[in-house]
Formats: sequence, C-alpha cells, structure tokens
Amino acid sequence: MASDIDILIVFADSDNVPPTDSNAGWVSQFKNFLEFMLTQVLSEKPKILLKGEYDTMTAPRLDNVAVLVPVLSNEFIKSNTCLENIARFNDATNNDSQRIFKVGKFPVSNREQPDVLRKLIGYDLYQLDPDSDEIKEYSSYFSAEAERQYWMGIVDLSYDIAEVLMHLKQPGSQQTVKNLFSTKIVYLAEVGHDLSVQRNIIRRELQRNGYTVLPTQTLPAASGELEQAVRKDLENCSMSIHLIGNNYGAIPEGGSRSVTDLQHIIAAERSQDPNRKNANFQRLIWISPNLSHTSERQKAFIETVKRDVELQEGAEILETPLEDFKNIIREELLESIDRRSARETGGRAIYVLYDEADQSDVISYITLIEKSGFHVLIPTFKGELLEQRVKHMENLRVLDAAIIYKGKTTDQWVRMKALDIQKAPGFGRKKPIVAKAILAPNDGLVNREAFDGQNFRFIEGNYANSTESLKSFLSDIIA
Repeated sequence: MASDIDILIVFADSDNVPPTDSNAGWVSQFKNFLEFMLTQVLSEKPKILLKGEYDTMTAPRLDNVAVLVPVLSNEFIKSNTCLENIARFNDATNNDSQRIFKVGKFPVSNREQPDVLRKLIGYDLYQLDPDSDEIKEYSSYFSAEAERQYWMGIVDLSYDIAEVLMHLKQPGSQQTVKNLFSTKIVYLAEVGHDLSVQRNIIRRELQRNGYTVLPTQTLPAASGELEQAVRKDLENCSMSIHLIGNNYGAIPEGGSRSVTDLQHIIAAERSQDPNRKNANFQRLIWISPNLSHTSERQKAFIETVKRDVELQEGAEILETPLEDFKNIIREELLESIDRRSARETGGRAIYVLYDEADQSDVISYITLIEKSGFHVLIPTFKGELLEQRVKHMENLRVLDAAIIYKGKTTDQWVRMKALDIQKAPGFGRKKPIVAKAILAPNDGLVNREAFDGQNFRFIEGNYANSTESLKSFLSDIIA
C-alpha cells in the first residue's frame, strides 16, 4: 500500500514552543532526528509532516498517512483536537493500531490515554531522575544522558517504524526479515524505570537476531488481568529474562506486589509446573551489582530472589556487570557466528565503515590496510536494504577492529555507525573488539567531544600526513 505521507506527527502546540536559546521546539527537533535516522535505515528520506492542534494549514487525508506518531504529554491528553486526530486515523486505518507509535514527551498514565493507545508500548523520550522521580526535558541532545536514553529511544523507534513502512510498501517484507533467522520467542520482563534503557537495548538486540520478544503490548493496569496476560505470554516462550535494579516498580491496581515481582513469581510457577518439566523453559535473572538508594521493599524482594530455593528452580541468577549478562544471553539464545564468514577473514579482520559517496576516497586507505596483512571488510551498497543490513550485521559479528571513515558525511552519520559498533555484541559477536578509530581526511573535521568515553582513536589529515598514525593503529592490533 502506497501512502503520500509516511509519518504524521501530531502534538499539542505548547510542546513545541522553542526555548529562548533555540529556534526549534522539542517536537521540531524530534522530527529532525527521526527523519535523519530513518533516512539511514531506509536509504531514502521519508516524508514526515507535523500537525499541531491549532494547525489549519496541514490537513492531510488520514487514509493517505502510513504511520501516526502522537507526542504524549498532559497538554496533549487535554486537547480534544489531538485526541480527535488519533480517533480519525484509527477509523481511517480500520483500527490498525500497529501503525501508531506513541512517543512520551512527559509521562501520561495508561488510564488517561485513549483506548487505542493504552495497549501500545510507548517510546519514552523524557529524563527521569531515579532518586527523586523528577521529570526533565533534555537540555542537550548530545549530552551523555541523552546518548543513553534519548538517542537509544529514537533508534528503537526508527527501526520499528521502518519495518512497518517497508511492510506497507512491500507486503510480506516483515516476514522476510524473520525468515533470515531461526525465530524463537522470549519473554523480556517489564522493569522499573531505572532499567528501561537497558531493557530496550536487550530487546532490540534480540529482535535484530530474529527473536520475537514478549510482551508486545502494554501490560494491563489491573492485577488480575496483568497476571493473566503474563501467563498467556509465558506459555509461548522458551525463556524469560528478568532485570532487577533499584526501583521496585509500579504496583498494579488491586495488587500488593509490583509488576516486576509478579512477573518473577509467575515465571517461577511456569518452571515448577510438573506438566511442563521437559518443555526446556529457562529463566535468566540479572540483579544489578550497583544498587543504591534502594527501598526496603526492593531489598526484601531481592533477598527473596536470592534465597528462596523454590523460586530459584530452573533459574540462573547473575549479579554481574550488564555486559557480562548480555554475553550469557547470547550464549543461551543467539545463533553462533557464521563460520564461513569467519574463515574468509583469514586472520585479523578490520571493518572499514564508509558512505557510498566516499567510496573512491577511501580506496587508498583500504589498500594500505590490506598490504599490512589484514583482511578488510567493507559495507555493500548493492541489493535491497535488507541485504545491505544483513551484510553489515555479519561484518559486525566477525570484525576484530573497526575504522569509521568520515569524509563527506555528517557527525550524526558517524555517531550512528559508532552506536552500531557499540551494539555489535547484540548482532551475535562473542569476542571483544580490539581497537576502534575514526579516520578523517581533514584536521578538525570530527567533534571529538561527542565520542568521549568510547575509546576511539582519531586519525586525521590527508593520506600522506595520516599514514604513520594509521600504521601505528594497525601495529597495536597486531600486538
């Protein structure tokens, strides 16, 4: 199905008032970031329109819109116009809620949301202080906090929207994605807000490796309905994964235990079911090793998880750094590295990431790397987007080192590639990355502060001036 408008973002006008030090409001900046990231994923620029509640100029036919993105806030929920836009889109698409992606600018409880949004899993793009529960907007989209939360949220949103757009334009494309891998179903338990970013990272890594991750909808607010939904989901899963941190989590209506606690108990019951002993159901439980400002209720819950022998049956409990826990998940679930690709590398493999526009400029560097005895992995720009993405994931699985070439590209493009390298373990790799570098032909072309703490080496200058720095980088990999 072809649509004239790929994405319509609807919002309350008060949520897009520019701050005094900026020419663009929150929603406009969000639109720009989403547009940039979707362009990278889709290899073409999507058509995105903004529609505020008092905008009479933008009046698209909603049956000609592929995806609707409502920006939730208290002001949005109070606006009849904003709510009418959702209802009209829902009617125009015959209640196809999979084409609605709700974004949280501020937290809005499920009971305040219209029915069509309540079951949808949202993408929260606000900053929550785990100690004070204070809600703040990001003052800088390039801060360390924004890197962990805002950017990760938009990455997830971009890939999810891209799948729907590809499916609408080429029906059956989503099934093609799943068939590339051995699909299994995993229950990834909901968490307290302090671990929402970590949960989303694990969710995305599992999905990119072909796993269906449950729950796919927001859990019900009432305790009885929530328990029923969790049990139903667990029936179809080969594993449940639980993350436990500082926050005990919300207690559903009519209940006495938090959502996190309930999911743990129900999954334990699934393990103990005498009729399902041979069903090969596993539980992985991660407890943060860096607990602080933890409530007494949460301390008691953690002690129960650690000490209750009956609840531990069928579970592996780890109190390790999160990266170590993710390695355990990969060993338990994810497909092994493609052996054929690994053999083809013939030793140390360096993945040189570059844009198609820089292909002719990067050849001399690739030649030097190959003459130094390395196997060079390069991106592909041929075939369908899906084929290009699979090749990119394969390279990330088998590389030993990575070099990002920044020529005609933007800082945002480099940040996206750096983020992919950071998330490479999620694509199935099992060994650490030996070294990483950003190679730029002109001095001062890279904003180094944007990559603080990511252990990138910077190689700048034209080919003649940068050769010695590149050779030094290569010698460190050999060592």
